[in-house]
Amino acid sequence: MKKEIPLWHMENGKINKLQILATSQAGYNLKDDKGEEIFLPIDQIEESQEVGTSLDVFVYKDKTRMATTKSPLAQIDQFAFLKVKYLTEAGAYVDWGLDTELFVPKEEQMEELKVDESYLIFVFENEETGVIRGSQRVEDFVFHEKVDVVRGDEVSLLLYRESELGINAVINNMFQGLIFKSDIHKEVKVGEQVTGYVKKVREDGKIDLMLEPLGYKKSVESNTDILLRAIKGSEDFLPLTDKSDPAEIKKTLGLSKKAFKRAAGHLYKNKLIEIRQDGLYLLKNE
Repeated sequence: MKKEIPLWHMENGKINKLQILATSQAGYNLKDDKGEEIFLPIDQIEESQEVGTSLDVFVYKDKTRMATTKSPLAQIDQFAFLKVKYLTEAGAYVDWGLDTELFVPKEEQMEELKVDESYLIFVFENEETGVIRGSQRVEDFVFHEKVDVVRGDEVSLLLYRESELGINAVINNMFQGLIFKSDIHKEVKVGEQVTGYVKKVREDGKIDLMLEPLGYKKSVESNTDILLRAIKGSEDFLPLTDKSDPAEIKKTLGLSKKAFKRAAGHLYKNKLIEIRQDGLYLLKNE
């Protein structure tokens, strides 16, 4: 007996598993588990498909409701860095990985956007019309209450803004946090998605973050791995010392000078390296 593939109830702004109901020269009529239908143009499918076959398609509404086999860079209720394709008086059109651009209305912008520049955009659904739009208003779409992360948790970070204090990040696509400059010990930049750790959850729902596991021992172990790999990868010698320029250390290892010195000290105490005036030498332990 052929195993029945479960379908999803069709959701706007999401990837849905739909079944082919009928075919024509123009395309395919698809249906969900409730019998709701949508049309998929023929140019969205590379090879012909039979009636009854299920397809994963992204369903979204702009002027009309459409379906595509392409996956967007962000679905509804998600953040992503998206590049501006062109501007109008009403707003900006950004590339979100589909044939049609995502519209970011003027009132949803937080700064003057520029063509070919990328910005953090939240994809949302207009509650009245169902139309999918984009917004720069991060504060409007992150949760400040019922924060379900705690100190020490490993989290996914999308770095989106640099300030005098540090780098702001969206956490797990739901919350907002800050990595203070004093806690940045490796090379990171706005636009990157990285793993981070919760340092503190404040009463207002904002979160202090770190890029390394909490605790001196874990941090040192993480940095010593970086330093040891770098020494081994440089023919067992690395021309860095405690007198080296912090910028050079950062460029070479992605570590702050303080983190570098701690890691070097840890390796020295464990008799893995020798520290000389010209740099660090790997010890050949018999």
